[in-house]
Formats: sequence, C-alpha cells, structure tokens
Amino acid sequence: MDFARLLIALAALCFAANSYAIDDTPQNRAAQAERAIAATPPEEMMQEMAASISMNLPPSDRPEFRRMMTEIVDLEVITNAMRESMIRHFSADELAAIADLYESPVGKSAMTKMGPYMADVMPTIEAEILRAFGELQKIKAEENRQLPDAEEKASL
Repeated sequence: MDFARLLIALAALCFAANSYAIDDTPQNRAAQAERAIAATPPEEMMQEMAASISMNLPPSDRPEFRRMMTEIVDLEVITNAMRESMIRHFSADELAAIADLYESPVGKSAMTKMGPYMADVMPTIEAEILRAFGELQKIKAEENRQLPDAEEKASL
C-alpha cells in the first residue's frame, strides 16, 4: 500500500512540475539567460579562469596572462556571446534550471571549482589533441604512400 501511495505522489509531482513549465519564448529564454549570467558573472569567471590557467604557464608569464584575461579581454563581447548562445541552445526551462543551480549554495561552490578543474584537465586535452594530430599526419602519410601502388596495380 505504501508503494502505491508513493507512486501516486511521484506521478502527481511530475504532472505538477510540467504544469509550472515556463513558456519557451525568446523573451523567457532571454530572461532566464540573464538570471544565469547574473548568478555567475563573466568577470568573476574570467578572473578565476585566468588565475587557474596561468598556473600552467611559466611563472614569468603569469602576471601578463592574468592581466590580459582580466583587463584587456572585452567582457561585454564574452557576455553577449554567452547570452546569445544560451538563448539559441537552451529552452527557457533548461535556462531556469541552470540559473537555479548557479544561484544555489552547491551550484555556487561547484562553479568556483570549474576554473581549477579546467586548469587541471586542459594540459591533458591539449596533449591528447597534439598526439592525435600527429597520429593523423602519420595515417595520411601512409595513405599517400600506398596510393601510387594501388594506382599502378590498377593500370596493369
């Protein structure tokens, strides 16, 4: 009996959640994107990213890199790109969920860790991309060496 009540309660919750969905209009997407941006201001994001990424640079290059990221990068350009991309790719409900997360204590805590996380992962991603590019070059060179042999055999 308890399982049946739980199942009915969950079903009711699902229907109720859907009835409170935000209309997916460009205006609602824009409003929710603004909430998400306000909850994680791009200037704070750039400061954290600059501090984290700079740790992968030689110590003598770090101050200049941080200065570039925090003083020279045009935050309005980045903010506008973020807003336009959010509106293009996410529904109003998805943007509301993102904003809710970013506004929550757990979400705020997680976002402060994204810069160090990316700084940890980026060297591996860059190294793997370079490795894969080298492998692609080897494959292409091998294919080019085999191509004349195949053409010669076809002409015989």
